[in-house]
Amino acid sequence: MSEGLKKNDVVTLTITDLGSTGEGIGRFEGFTLFVKDALIGDVIQAKIIKMKKSYGYGRLIEILTPSPYRVEVRCPQARACGGCQIQPLDYGRQLIYKENKVRELLDRVGKLSDYQMEPIIGMEEPWHYRNKAQFPVGQAKDGQVVTGFYAGRTHSIVPVEECFIQHRENEKLMAIVRQWMEQHHISAYDEKEHKGLVRHIFTRIGKHTGEIMVCLVINGKKVPGEEDLIKVLAEVPGMTSICLNINRERTNVILGSEIKCLWRQPYITDAIGDVKYQISPLSFFQVNPIQTEKLYKTALEYAQLQGNETVWDLYCGIGTISLFLAKHAKQVCGVEIIPEAIEDARENAHLNQIQNARFFVGKAEEVLPEQYEKNGIFADVIVVDPPRKGCDEKLLKCMTAMAPKRIVYVSCDPATLARDLKYMEEHGYKVQKVRCVDMFPHSVHVETVILMTRCGQNDK
Repeated sequence: MSEGLKKNDVVTLTITDLGSTGEGIGRFEGFTLFVKDALIGDVIQAKIIKMKKSYGYGRLIEILTPSPYRVEVRCPQARACGGCQIQPLDYGRQLIYKENKVRELLDRVGKLSDYQMEPIIGMEEPWHYRNKAQFPVGQAKDGQVVTGFYAGRTHSIVPVEECFIQHRENEKLMAIVRQWMEQHHISAYDEKEHKGLVRHIFTRIGKHTGEIMVCLVINGKKVPGEEDLIKVLAEVPGMTSICLNINRERTNVILGSEIKCLWRQPYITDAIGDVKYQISPLSFFQVNPIQTEKLYKTALEYAQLQGNETVWDLYCGIGTISLFLAKHAKQVCGVEIIPEAIEDARENAHLNQIQNARFFVGKAEEVLPEQYEKNGIFADVIVVDPPRKGCDEKLLKCMTAMAPKRIVYVSCDPATLARDLKYMEEHGYKVQKVRCVDMFPHSVHVETVILMTRCGQNDK
């Protein structure tokens, strides 16, 4: 701790980096301070609000000299809302920040070297890209129904009429539901009291099909005025699915397990490349369709399929990557823990007349070892796209034992990615290529695709 520095002191800082959640990083007499809403290149005054042994946190008081990379934000709620942590940063610099973050973690945590870092894939138009929204519903002090997003690290709703990263149609959909709730005196859910009916408004919009889903997440079994809701929503061009999701638990998990279809069908369809998918409220489907196609094409390129390979796709969800790869492989086997997702994957294979894809329900770290040890299955290529926590070590051990020619790792968390790659490099694999894909402009999140080959192989 810097000698004499204490809580409530005001200091002048030059911001030189951004942290993992987008906070500015500066140093005062060698002491590291994290300051929310500060950007690389800003010179600021900050008040120290928390002190640790070797670092602390400050609150931004004043920007003395703005960063040359600071731009005017489009959204008036950008600072209050927790969704777009780095919207004030020039988009080109956002891409540099994300690529540098991945490289730094791979080098420092993964102890990697001698790999090819290919240029990050950004967006030509990084706005209105999300095909899925989950709007919390609340009540203002004057009794009006409000919809929006949670403020960062809270469950306080920031009212938002227009979100600049969501599909433009959502503004109309939110207004329809709010008006319907007010006309029928339908209560918003109160998280503290566990009372009230409507918890969230969930939407999906097909990028390539234009199909629209509206699903109300409710703390009950039914809603009053159901026919009126259907009538007004059904008039929206593209409306394909109107559903209820039943969630009566005292939890901050948004969706419950029960879906009740009110109108037409409980899913919409969309496509990635030439593969069509049925997508329900419970389906995992990437939220940025433009970048998803680029992400999967990168994974396909790294897999180097010639048409005679057996591919295992771990954490396959509804078969998004599996079916994308199946058209280029002899056989693809997908593994996913959620039974409903596997049902969707099989239905999506049928929808696309793909017959060389098999799907297994269970944990990847249990299914793959069982198939390998008991049934002697093998893989020429393994594709793995785990959740943020990364891969279980048991799974990594099985993957290296199977010794596929190539492993393609798709990651949404560079820290757990670096950890897992360190294990792989210590057990016979070499990272050849790394490429980031900006799936979430204006946030700190980034997807990364990795190509690994067995040590001693020449196919790069």
